[in-house]
Amino acid sequence: MKLSRSASWFLLAFGVWSWIIWITFVKNLWNDASGLAFDDAGDPTAYFWVHLLLAITSFVLGTVVGVIGLRGVRASRRGSHHE
Repeated sequence: MKLSRSASWFLLAFGVWSWIIWITFVKNLWNDASGLAFDDAGDPTAYFWVHLLLAITSFVLGTVVGVIGLRGVRASRRGSHHE
């Protein structure tokens, strides 16, 4: 399958955006003082674990999508040099 240059850049940008957004989210989750992420004893709550799992899944998917985009960008650059 061949991706267009614009689709490749979109996928790469989505991968980078995903990492930026989810790193920020995890930092905010870790520093949560509202009582949602940690109980009064300082132990993680179910809210914390569910959202951490969501963030990890998003990191993995963002990485996969970004790598596909990066490969597409590289392939389109190689293809444009041979034309």
